[in-house]
Amino acid sequence: MSGVLARLRSYASLVALSHTIFAMPFAASAVVLAHTVPHRALDERRVAALIVCMVTARTSAMAFNRFADRDIDARNPRTRDREIPRGAIGATEALALSIVSGVLFVASAATLGRAPGVLGVPVLAFLLGYSYAKRFTWAAHAWLGIALALAPGGAWIAMGASPSGAIVWLMAGVATWLFGFDVLYSLQDEGFDRENGLSSVPARFGTTRALVASAASHLVTVVAFVAAGLGFHRGIIYFGGVGACALVLAWEHVIVGRGDLRRIDRAFFDMNAMVGVGFFACTLGDVLLSSP
Repeated sequence: MSGVLARLRSYASLVALSHTIFAMPFAASAVVLAHTVPHRALDERRVAALIVCMVTARTSAMAFNRFADRDIDARNPRTRDREIPRGAIGATEALALSIVSGVLFVASAATLGRAPGVLGVPVLAFLLGYSYAKRFTWAAHAWLGIALALAPGGAWIAMGASPSGAIVWLMAGVATWLFGFDVLYSLQDEGFDRENGLSSVPARFGTTRALVASAASHLVTVVAFVAAGLGFHRGIIYFGGVGACALVLAWEHVIVGRGDLRRIDRAFFDMNAMVGVGFFACTLGDVLLSSP
């Protein structure tokens, strides 16, 4: 039994399962906000399908990323202890996990309606394509941001919610949020990326400009979340949550701006997890308290 549990922990680590907390709260927020417009009924089957779609899409993308980056990870001192380089998970196992998860994602999306079913394959292709973006463009951070923004967008479509510019603003906020903190995270690999011909904002433009780009991106995030709230006619709890998110993002930049790259992991995970969970909690509270 201990061997099985160790194997499961290796797979969970391979796909960074704990990082689901970045995408899930915004997808859940889109589901909550869909209740403010005409939408399909949210029964147990639809909830289960939405969760399966979220988990399998992310698992497929992460497993494929680890498979595609296995040689790069083995050369990078920061990542050489990941599961594939150290032999805990085989490369073919990671690829198989990605394929199986991808099939489950497409199948689950098809149960949510015609539009999700049609969009399932191209969405999955976009998610998997990110794994190679760093090899040819410094805008890979934006690619990843859009990939994460597809979570609330997909949830909105799966709910059969009517078209709204407000959901586009929410997606823009998520995309720029991810772009900003992924740029900060990539500061750890600036030298390695440059030496190995990999593209990133820090490797292409240097640390100072990367910090400015990240801060500007997070400023857009706050503006987009405010615009989404106005579009959805939200109240004080929602906007209070946006304000709290803005403060957390500002503190994140203070920490990284001090030059202590050892604290980036904390800024990356703890603080951005607070942003996602806090945004969802305030969105849910605002909608519940404003419901008749």
